[in-house]
Amino acid sequence: MSKKFSIRDFCFIGVFAAIIAALTLVSIPMPNGVAMTLQTFAIALAGIVLGAKKGTIATIVYILLGAVGLPIFSGLRGGLSVLVGPTGGFILSFPVIAVLSGIGSKTNKIIPLYAGIISGALINYLCGILMFMVVTSATFYGALAACVIPFIITDSIKIIMAGLLGKQIKGALEKAGILTSE
Repeated sequence: MSKKFSIRDFCFIGVFAAIIAALTLVSIPMPNGVAMTLQTFAIALAGIVLGAKKGTIATIVYILLGAVGLPIFSGLRGGLSVLVGPTGGFILSFPVIAVLSGIGSKTNKIIPLYAGIISGALINYLCGILMFMVVTSATFYGALAACVIPFIITDSIKIIMAGLLGKQIKGALEKAGILTSE
């Protein structure tokens, strides 16, 4: 039996879609065309705080808003051309990060939490590399060098921070009675 979303749920989904868009503006352009942003941090945070279902919906809302042309993807870009461009694989796999982060956060245990976030990041890397290879005709190792290696340190920091901050925010909102678990 499916649980219906409340007005509060829709508000949280909208707020997190906006947070993802806002943190995308924190962007460092890289020479390979794949910018360093805080998108994945915000998406993992959405999954952790809202849970797998609502966090994923917030992420899909973000992607759809960008797909229709709002300039909310990195570099203030929007439109379907971004989704079928070199970085499209990363964006299209964002919901996986939210789902796995949300699943990992169901318990108060640290290993499942970080297993969820890290597995989401790895799938994101794989999808991003594959799309980059298709669009740019790069080799696997060329795509790995352009799309993953420059980001490992910063992504590791984002993963750690999303886990720490996400659990704190979720706990505080639940304690205040503002948010209920999925």
